[in-house]
Amino acid sequence: MTATALKPTNKSGFDISPTARTMVSLACFTMCFVCILAIGRALLGMAPDLPYLQKLPVIIHVASVLPAVPLGGYLLLAAKGTARHKRLGKLWLVLMLVTATSAIFIQSSGGFSWIHIFVPITFHAAWKTVATARQGDIAGHKKHLVAMYLAALMIPGIAAFMLPGRLMNTMLLG
Repeated sequence: MTATALKPTNKSGFDISPTARTMVSLACFTMCFVCILAIGRALLGMAPDLPYLQKLPVIIHVASVLPAVPLGGYLLLAAKGTARHKRLGKLWLVLMLVTATSAIFIQSSGGFSWIHIFVPITFHAAWKTVATARQGDIAGHKKHLVAMYLAALMIPGIAAFMLPGRLMNTMLLG
């Protein structure tokens, strides 16, 4: 591997637009803050009983999605094209696939809910991000990753906090 293969793809280290950078920054910071607040409330005993945390799919889902939020934000905002970016990007993609797969086994009222639409969206986006990177289509790779971060991670995350009865809503609001 040559030294140039490990250098960022541009001098500024940013290769997403200022608008996308702002959206990712705000989404990442806000979601991380709310997650920390909810977990803190639960750990301090300020949340009611959390029976959902006794189910293995929920444990796997939460354990994979929580690190995916800050890691994905970091990857989208940090220098691209480095060996570190590629290694962490693969880790993030695995976290996202584990999150989506575990969601299949989390069902309310004995069936799937509207939020399960994000499972195939995540699988498709993961495939597209790998395919575009392998084809050398960095613009497409970037577009799919920003969309995947915002649509497949943030929208379900917001729903998890906003919908009464969901684990994160219970942890945050009681």
